[in-house]
Amino acid sequence: MARKLGPRPRIGVTTARRGGRGMWLFNWFALWRTGGKAVRISPDRPVDFETLDGLLVGGGDDISLSLYLDRPEGPELEPEVKIDLERDHLERDLVHAAINAKIPVLGICRGAQMINVAHGGTLHQDIYDTYEGAPKVRTPLPRKRINIDPGSHLHEILATTLCRVNALHHQSVDRPGDGLGVVARDDHGIVQAIEASPARFVIGVQWHPEFLVFDRGQVRLFERLVAAARHRRQEREQHESLASPGRAADSLSMP
Repeated sequence: MARKLGPRPRIGVTTARRGGRGMWLFNWFALWRTGGKAVRISPDRPVDFETLDGLLVGGGDDISLSLYLDRPEGPELEPEVKIDLERDHLERDLVHAAINAKIPVLGICRGAQMINVAHGGTLHQDIYDTYEGAPKVRTPLPRKRINIDPGSHLHEILATTLCRVNALHHQSVDRPGDGLGVVARDDHGIVQAIEASPARFVIGVQWHPEFLVFDRGQVRLFERLVAAARHRRQEREQHESLASPGRAADSLSMP
């Protein structure tokens, strides 16, 4: 007999206030097909954090310099790029809350960069200024080759040290934040993935796995996020039950 897994764990998915509908729909589908329930979050669509079992920090616009460099806030710092300070602060606060609550976090593209910034790391504003020999690849198709560190959590999930991914970014991780390690780079040395210790599900990937719907390894990223979220919810429910002996007693009483 198949084991019942209970209600789908609720995974908060951050998005832009406007636009980004394609990424949201692909992430919604990726979580649905792997047993999760996507809950959209944006500056104008707040969600009670206590109702979430996991967090997916999605892709989108550049992150403001003011979040990781000692400079005042304001769009005048980056006149040639689109930024959203409200989303920046919302996502940074959500990552901090998720880490403190020990719920799993997956960051995608901008989301990987936000995980790094939230841990005190920095970014390259434009990878082509830093990595002058890197070809300008921008495609949702898996055209970029990356190398994954053996023994990393990401390696265990993808079950490979070499794979091809898509590329839709022009920024990347520079200095890793506190407690984070670089676990994947492309052939030109650009950081492609970061993670915390394997004991915590905190992973950031520079590509968009939600678009790689036929890649079994990329699907496993979402499977593992959902599994970790389900486990965290079960831990919380058990803790709440033990903290409420009266309710536990009622549930054990004879009908």
